[in-house]
Amino acid sequence: MTMTPKERAEKSSAAMWSSDNASKWAGMEIAEVDAGRAVLQLTVEAHHCNGHGICHGGVTFMLADSAFAFACNSRNQATVAQSNSITYTAPGRLGDRLTADAREVSLTGRSGIYDVTVKNQDDLVIAEFRGLSRAIKGHLFEE
Repeated sequence: MTMTPKERAEKSSAAMWSSDNASKWAGMEIAEVDAGRAVLQLTVEAHHCNGHGICHGGVTFMLADSAFAFACNSRNQATVAQSNSITYTAPGRLGDRLTADAREVSLTGRSGIYDVTVKNQDDLVIAEFRGLSRAIKGHLFEE
């Protein structure tokens, strides 16, 4: 029986999530996955805030990076980050519900480009992230 791209993405994300202790530890949740796309969410808690009383940039980066990871692994091909960059446009604040929406821009051979927008519950853009991926040997589950 052949899987649809969305079914493959859901099975891939379930396989990754089962051993992704870092994203779970940070308090992230998967909201949506599809081929080349993933949406993850996180509520900013006190332990996510830095000395300025705002969400630590590393937490925002981690959320975007995790969304990127689920998007670029959505086809059951083991894929890792090659390079990532982020631009912060507004602070995340205590109690904010951050949503990272990762979208595939390009997939050519083993290399991919993904853009991730992180917004708060008011649809304010907190950060823009670009991730470059590289497919490696292996799969997330047996097909």
